[in-house]
Amino acid sequence: MTAAATAVRRLHQPLSPLLSDSVALIPTITSLLQSLNPQNPQTHQNPDPSILNQFSPYLNPNLVIEIIKNQTNPYHSLFFFNWASNPNPNHYRHSHFCYVAITDKLLSHKLFSLAADLLKTHNKFSDFMVGKFIKAHGDLGHLKWAAKLFKQLKTETGDCLFSFNTLLGVLVKANKVSFAWGYFGQIVIKSCLVTPDVSTYTTIIKGLCNVGMIEDAEKVFDEMTCGKNSITYNIIIDGFCKKGLVERARRIMDRMVADEGCLPDTVSYTTLIDGYCKKGEFKNAIVCFDEMVSKGDNCEPNVFTYNVLINGFCLNGDVDEARRMMTRMRFAGVKENLATHTSLLKGYCIAGRSNEAITHFKEMVNLGMNLDKKSYAVIVNEYCKLGRPDEAVVLLREMKARGIRPIVASFNAVFRSYVKLQEFDKIIILLKQMPQWGCSPNFISYSEVIIGLVGAKERIQDIDMIVNDMIRDGLGLDTTLYSFLIRAYCVNGDVRRAVCLFKEMIDQSLTIRKDCFEVFVKEMHSRGLVHEVQDLFDQMKNNCPSFDLEEYQSVLDDSNLV
Repeated sequence: MTAAATAVRRLHQPLSPLLSDSVALIPTITSLLQSLNPQNPQTHQNPDPSILNQFSPYLNPNLVIEIIKNQTNPYHSLFFFNWASNPNPNHYRHSHFCYVAITDKLLSHKLFSLAADLLKTHNKFSDFMVGKFIKAHGDLGHLKWAAKLFKQLKTETGDCLFSFNTLLGVLVKANKVSFAWGYFGQIVIKSCLVTPDVSTYTTIIKGLCNVGMIEDAEKVFDEMTCGKNSITYNIIIDGFCKKGLVERARRIMDRMVADEGCLPDTVSYTTLIDGYCKKGEFKNAIVCFDEMVSKGDNCEPNVFTYNVLINGFCLNGDVDEARRMMTRMRFAGVKENLATHTSLLKGYCIAGRSNEAITHFKEMVNLGMNLDKKSYAVIVNEYCKLGRPDEAVVLLREMKARGIRPIVASFNAVFRSYVKLQEFDKIIILLKQMPQWGCSPNFISYSEVIIGLVGAKERIQDIDMIVNDMIRDGLGLDTTLYSFLIRAYCVNGDVRRAVCLFKEMIDQSLTIRKDCFEVFVKEMHSRGLVHEVQDLFDQMKNNCPSFDLEEYQSVLDDSNLV
């Protein structure tokens, strides 16, 4: 007998000896719903729900909410909700949060029509609920539907502050800030349809800061008609810092200090410190940090604060100061994390202290730290700079064994190093293995390898194979690759292939590099193909307007004199 059938059988026994409280009902009701297996009521005739009547005495909002959330099938949640909506001896009625729960369940399964019909039937299609629909559409990228819903609510009720704020949030998240700015101007400034609250202002300020419109963001900030909160202040501070306007960010924070209801917090100071570090103003960063420490509980530096300073020092090559800051961090009782150590790795490398970087990396491994692709990438790149690509490949293999997917830049660094060492067989093997290691070659990968092989002898077959792989992967050739390939085919004596590639370039309005054009012209002339060269040059003049005609003409003229 199945578990669901057993549950149905047990439900015909008295409930009181079986269940002591409503929480114990959840798995039993869930099993029963699974056995009934109701479907979409818009397309199916569902079973009689009367078997659920046994649960009427136990109904309460918390139980209904938990039952709704516990179902993997949204139609089961809806079936139970609809049954509980009917009159019952216990006079149970759904609370607002029950409607929120069933709406969230249906929207999470993209059942917009069912959710809308349900809410309209119960007269619950409010500003708040419409906001939920707008967010759900926005998360799916349905921005037109989100805007349409807001317009519909605005027309029908005019009570639309929550849904308006949600629409702004959806547009800002989708980086459609110009549309959000337009709605703000139309709804808030022009028509005064809504009285904006702190969420309205904060959302539009965030959007404007995201796209660098800091002057507009500051104007909105200054003209706010309601009180500001810490999020509002922190967003505008971050906006100024991202534009490098740290002193203006500092002035905003000074205003925050004057606002007794909204004092600077850890985020405020950390953002400002980060701004100073990125401008290389480390004295100001330390002054800000010390001020933060003196403020007490609301402003205690956290791991992000320390990491901002440590990373700043490291990027400046001052790894010793970074280590001193990490010591201070430990004394403060703040535990460093992987980002802290990765910054130190970068610092050692920037300072030219490669051996210390490698030693520190090995210490991280020995300490059992869960290294990520960023940590590995720093040392892979350093091995390559030192001309030790084999050791870099060992790390890439280690990453594969640990289930860490390397970044493509790590492979590209290895390719560059192998090219310098003329280790072409190793290059080709690694290029072929990349997909097995969870990383596909990109345009730069193929370019590094092809250009390296072009400079080697007797590698034309390898070049052909890799070019074919590149095209198969949907990556086209650019001017540089075309030019080097044409030169390679000329050097190899295959003018037919060189001419074919030259014609492809012309068809794409790409201009061959002058040095490669010289090799092409010389090889063609040596074979008596003077007229063919002139014909190709004329086609290039017609299809590739953006090149120095006189320079290329001089190459032809010089060849004709030979």
